[in-house]
Amino acid sequence: MTLDPTPLPITADDDELRRHLAHAEVPALLLTVAHLTGDTSVLPDDRREPGWLFAPQGGLTPAQQERAREVALRVLAAHRDGGRAAPPAPDPGLLRALTTWAMGGDTTELVPLLAEEVTAPGADPRAPGWTAAELAPGAAVPRVVVIGAGPSGLLVGHRLAQAGVPFVIHEKNPDVGGTWFDNTYPGCRIDVASRLYDYSFAPRSDWPDHFCTRDEVLRYFRRFARDTGVAGHVRFRSEVVAAAWDDRASRWRLTVRTPRGVTEEECDVLVSAVGQLNRPRLPDVPGRDEFAGPAFHTARWDHSVDLRGKRVAVVGTGASAFQVVPEIAPEVAGLVVFQRNPPWLRPTPHYRAPMSDSARWLREHVPFYARWERFWLFAPGLRGILENWVVDHGHPPTERAVSAPNEAMRAALEAAMRAQLADAPPELAEAVLPRYPVGAKRVLRDDGRWIATLKRDDVRLVTEPVRRVTPGGVVAGGVEHEVDVIVYATGFRASEFLAPMRVTGRGGVDLHGAWNGVPRAYLGLTVPGFPNLFCLYGPNTNLVGQGGSIVYFSECAARYVLDAVRLLLTRGRKALEVRKDVHDDYNAWVDEGNANRAWGWSKVGGWYNEGGRSAPNWPYSAHEYWRRTRRVDPADYELS
Repeated sequence: MTLDPTPLPITADDDELRRHLAHAEVPALLLTVAHLTGDTSVLPDDRREPGWLFAPQGGLTPAQQERAREVALRVLAAHRDGGRAAPPAPDPGLLRALTTWAMGGDTTELVPLLAEEVTAPGADPRAPGWTAAELAPGAAVPRVVVIGAGPSGLLVGHRLAQAGVPFVIHEKNPDVGGTWFDNTYPGCRIDVASRLYDYSFAPRSDWPDHFCTRDEVLRYFRRFARDTGVAGHVRFRSEVVAAAWDDRASRWRLTVRTPRGVTEEECDVLVSAVGQLNRPRLPDVPGRDEFAGPAFHTARWDHSVDLRGKRVAVVGTGASAFQVVPEIAPEVAGLVVFQRNPPWLRPTPHYRAPMSDSARWLREHVPFYARWERFWLFAPGLRGILENWVVDHGHPPTERAVSAPNEAMRAALEAAMRAQLADAPPELAEAVLPRYPVGAKRVLRDDGRWIATLKRDDVRLVTEPVRRVTPGGVVAGGVEHEVDVIVYATGFRASEFLAPMRVTGRGGVDLHGAWNGVPRAYLGLTVPGFPNLFCLYGPNTNLVGQGGSIVYFSECAARYVLDAVRLLLTRGRKALEVRKDVHDDYNAWVDEGNANRAWGWSKVGGWYNEGGRSAPNWPYSAHEYWRRTRRVDPADYELS
């Protein structure tokens, strides 16, 4: 595995080139050819249907696709035969022209963001661009502690190293990876495209699957930590259990639990990178601890338990259950799945499919093809998806749909699900078709295995609420379902940020007490009364149905944190604290946005909207978050 490799020379003959091009993502291929030649006339000017960004191969006809491949063959053969060097990254004018064609509308406002995505190998436009020694020669440099060595923690550690800022990462586990280390359940994999789950400046060209398994994702982050040297800054099996701000010293004092005992240490800046989905949620039902057999949460999978020939209960039908159930169904004696609300399913036939060798070849040999492919995957989230979740009060919104686009999406997803249920008993169709708006809960990628598994004779779907657990099974609807093993696929305590760590700020104020069950932060990053504290993947930074991944949000947030450190250095200050009025106005704007999204309108419940407010979700565009986190505005803060 190589991160961000320079393209290899093209040595394939025409026949081999033609064979590889048959596996290309054609819109990305067209963008690549136009970039390599500087000739935008290769882009089809045929009228395209609305929504082409979401269609396979952009909805291009077979004839259009074949013409595109023939043009690409001529260009790549000339590139090979002429020994031509790869061009630079597209200038703003060419980038605007190419992306406007791709997205079907003017992209002028997006060009600065896209210039950070479509880059030459080795480029890292989101890097700090400064070092502490250059900014403040001889000055004391803030010491930073990062909590968590998952994707966000490793990233901010790398950025600190680039800036020459001393740091250490405390990680409670024995390895890096965060949630990808914790979750080892059968079938665990990402549900965003693999090509969007690496850092923009360190792409992996040889992802083996379109949506990679947990092991491959963990392998990437291990490699990143090793290659960048960040691994050398991580203290494993080291858990920060308390952090207290010292007003007099303007420093954080930390209590850290390690295998050798509890220690104390200090830092100037504290970065929490523990994320949102790290504390399993177990159902609060009577008798849960009375079950006589093995029982465990998917995030704490007990590999010592052999499920073969066992009667198994899976409680929950969210993202984890969606992956677990089809994996274990063929090997257990019987499976009972307890459902509270069924998920909406997004057709993704290649969800578990491997990448072809030709797709990998194109990324490794064709200059900029990998970057344009990544852009093509990212583009729908920049323009097109969010509109489907926005509440239209003139529609009017209901628990069926919140707008006309939302209704159209519902019709499309329901038709796809009904097609799979054509040979199923009517009661199964009644049970698995959601009654809430699309987007009110997490939409899951579907290759047909979920419904196919529910149709098995040895699988039973129970929709009555779980009332209690007995020593021998699970009671729902007045019936005791006798099982040997219980698997809780009941999600996480997504709204309990930074828990169970105790954090006290200025004047000894407790963070969890101040939040009182309603976590809020400015930009999801920082809170009044808690100077020099930053949270990555904090409140309201969960990207919902907008393309990209949490890695994108982490890159934005890490840049902001580094800019805050720069501000401290250049101003010669020890602490900065967000103004309360800035924080409050921002959160009122976020709350208004969430209230007018499908997950804020619907009463279906779930981790998207707990207690009447969405603490996890970001309700605006990916571009809007990028814009707000490019630089720290000193006027938003009090510096001391």
